Amino acid sequence: MSNLAVTNELFFDRTGLDSGRVESIVGEALAGMDDGELFLEYSQSESVALDDGRIKSASFDTTQGFGLRAVADDAAGYAHASDLSEPALRRAAAAVRAVATGHHGTLAAPPAGTNRMLYTDMNPLGAVDLTARAKLLADIDAYARARDARVRQVMASLSGVWQAVQIIRADGSRAAD
Repeated sequence: MSNLAVTNELFFDRTGLDSGRVESIVGEALAGMDDGELFLEYSQSESVALDDGRIKSASFDTTQGFGLRAVADDAAGYAHASDLSEPALRRAAAAVRAVATGHHGTLAAPPAGTNRMLYTDMNPLGAVDLTARAKLLADIDAYARARDARVRQVMASLSGVWQAVQIIRADGSRAAD
């Protein structure tokens, strides 16, 4: 599955947002601007911490949201929200339009798509269950204590973050990672 397909599923299929309407909102918000884009973000993070042979904390968090940026001459307008909805996007669009007062620019061309894919689009956070991660931390604790009898306290943790982003420009061009 491509990065664009993964992010389309996260930002449109799951939320019920219509991609065509979002493109239209972005296009209207950035009309007459010199530059700008909608940045959609979805992130999952997890952490497990061990202290003296016991799991002290374990957490999992999911966040999502967007940022809308508009540039007119040397002025920039920026609005963001964690609510991925059409009303929130429309409020953000109205806010960034404030920098366009009396400005009639030409939107900059999108950056060239020259990036290489350096990793897969798979979310690795669910690949190893909590029991296996707790065992790895216990093994680290045992290893540190076996190295030197003077070791009195061992603290170890595992953390991971998976992030997906999609950028939509006024001309409808998209990039995803």
